[in-house]
Amino acid sequence: MAKHSSKAASNHRAAKPRARATEGDDTAVIALELPAEKLSPDMAAYFAKCEEKLGFVPNVLKAYAFDMAKLSAFVAMYNDLMLAPSGLSKLEREMIAVAVSAHNRCYYCLVAHGAAVRTLSGDPALGELMAMNYRAARLSPRERAMLDFAVKLSAEPWRVEDEDRAALRHAGFTDRDIWDIAAVAGFFNMSNRIASATDMRPNSVYHGQAR
Repeated sequence: MAKHSSKAASNHRAAKPRARATEGDDTAVIALELPAEKLSPDMAAYFAKCEEKLGFVPNVLKAYAFDMAKLSAFVAMYNDLMLAPSGLSKLEREMIAVAVSAHNRCYYCLVAHGAAVRTLSGDPALGELMAMNYRAARLSPRERAMLDFAVKLSAEPWRVEDEDRAALRHAGFTDRDIWDIAAVAGFFNMSNRIASATDMRPNSVYHGQAR
């Protein structure tokens, strides 16, 4: 028995170390073979700005780089919805992104935008709760109404009625804010499906941000 145990322990020690869970994510960005085009001057400048501000180029941009028209349209829509002036804060928009992505179980967006929620909120636990189950988080009535609407719009859009919009108005949102909530939710439902269809992999750096 002792001899057998010693042999098992030796085999365990000799076992090849397992690969890191994120190994290859920064090189094999998607599961489709779509060679990148030469970046247009505008997109080359945008990639350089990402390197300067973030220290890396988000893999979603690399995934779209096979087609400059699609890349430019994605960047323009993303920047308008997530960074332009709005009645929604940047954190609120990121919270919508994560709640919608959690409903759709989108690995890329949960990792990337979960990191954004942690960073913007200064509360690492909030990013985790958004990714796992936003209903378990201690949210304000405004945040809860916003996320309930965004997830309902994602799961059962045909069931959205006047009472849902009324609940948002009661929580303090303007009609323009309601448009923005719907637009952000709609954008991430699209992005989630593209990411899932292509097995898009998030930059490994996201995993350790704002922990």
